Amino acid sequence: MSLTLIAVVVLALFLAGYLGYSRFLARKFCLDDARPTPAVTQSDGVDFVPAGAPFLLGQHFSAIAAAGPIVGPILAGLAFGWLPALLWIVLGAIFIGAVHDFSSLFGSVRHRAQSVAQIVQEHIGRRAYLLFLLFIWLSLVYVITAFADLTSSSFADPVSGGGVASSSILYLALAVAMGVCMTRFNMRLGPATALFLPLLAMVIWVGPGVPVVLPAVQGVRPVLLWDAVVLGYCFLASILPVWILLQPRGYLGGVFLYVSLIVGILGLAMGAAPVRYPAFTGFSSATGMPLFPILFVTVACGACSGFHGLVCSGTTSKQVAKEGDCRLIGYGGMLLEGVVALIALATVMILAPSDPTALLSPDRIYAQGLASFVERLGVAKELATSFVLLAFATFIFDTLDVATRLGRYILQEIFGFQGERGRKRATLLTLALPAFFVTVTVTDPSGKVVPAWKAFWTVFGTSNQLLAALTLLGLSVWLKKSGKPWWFAAVPCLFMMATTLWALGILLNGWWKKLAAGGPIADPTAVASLLLMALGLALLWEGWWAIRSPASAR
Repeated sequence: MSLTLIAVVVLALFLAGYLGYSRFLARKFCLDDARPTPAVTQSDGVDFVPAGAPFLLGQHFSAIAAAGPIVGPILAGLAFGWLPALLWIVLGAIFIGAVHDFSSLFGSVRHRAQSVAQIVQEHIGRRAYLLFLLFIWLSLVYVITAFADLTSSSFADPVSGGGVASSSILYLALAVAMGVCMTRFNMRLGPATALFLPLLAMVIWVGPGVPVVLPAVQGVRPVLLWDAVVLGYCFLASILPVWILLQPRGYLGGVFLYVSLIVGILGLAMGAAPVRYPAFTGFSSATGMPLFPILFVTVACGACSGFHGLVCSGTTSKQVAKEGDCRLIGYGGMLLEGVVALIALATVMILAPSDPTALLSPDRIYAQGLASFVERLGVAKELATSFVLLAFATFIFDTLDVATRLGRYILQEIFGFQGERGRKRATLLTLALPAFFVTVTVTDPSGKVVPAWKAFWTVFGTSNQLLAALTLLGLSVWLKKSGKPWWFAAVPCLFMMATTLWALGILLNGWWKKLAAGGPIADPTAVASLLLMALGLALLWEGWWAIRSPASAR
């Protein structure tokens, strides 16, 4: 089967979804460019800063993408075959994920750029709001912990870590310079792009030649030293005005993604290797996990992700200059992520089942697969592999400052922290738990000592999809009460709610079997699964009663 033909069909479906379904949703939402957005009416030069659609799309895209649309499709493709993963990526992105992102962004813009949690409070009730807000904040703490540790591990790698760290630091310095040029010296986006993109290429080339290695501290692992540096960066990035770092960093980070997309698509179009991996390997993986519903919580960001709703209603909604931009940024941004997922899955599709590459970590599979596509364009495979690994690390790094800022927003909402002092206090509280958890290790089932966050990775994947379901629930109630059509949000909500509760039930069943065989009662994964299931059912109940209550227009 031709990989090129498959890619052409998928891209055509994504284009049809954007031109057709997103336009349908825009009509139902009644987007109005004449209506001032919160970025305009509440402009403060720190968080509320209007940004043009192309510029904001790059920032938003780099914030939501991270490693999710790469790791999930690769794991699912290896476990169940590429066809189930591909179908979920295409159908999920068009009818669920993009709807979720578009609705979250527009809903937040219409609610003074408040978070989804505030929308839940306004239309469902304070009890649901508090439960939802706590769940969101804990999810962000987990994201910061996991991604900070992943970034630190990449920087501490004895072979290539110093070069990746150097390139990342230079990349951030470049973003600050771009922000200053555009804001203080009124440089337009076109000239700024023409100036800083070549400099970005230079950073990628220079970085490995001047590796940054932290001095050794007796008794302290190098990863922990980098954890402290990365979390320190998160603090600064959270309190700085968005124009000086978040916006230009996001735009340049989006360039990494765009280049990966272009390279991947060109590689597919110019005769990539034939499809060799099985389309379908069975209804259960080698570890015994069933295709339904595990597929839908494994391929998260590439098809639907609750984290996207936090970004849409957190940082992005505060920068939307016109309501009409929500369609490109929300719906279009999710489809671009679907393309990233397609390319990631393609790196599995070209593997033979016996290929030793299939045993590597997802980032290495992605790097080697994409490098093989680049090689067809005449670029040395070693150079391409280094670039892809750096881009992969950058995707993770870009999400950290957004997640920290979102955590800061939530604590400011809860406690009413105001001004610069309030921003610092909320940021420190958000980073306190990650600073503790990066130091904690546990023993996994195989007897290997791993960071504590890895023990909860499966539960986190499920909680991310549950967050998407709960976000769609809150938006469905708002649409219903405001007199707008709401089925296009309610149907995906029910689907995501059913699959995530089903997945949590499977995790609990595994714990129950171990308990029946004499295993320990205390199981952190089981406790977390029980809490998530109870939260989902409680909020579903609250939403049902809210839908039955009288409407309130907005």
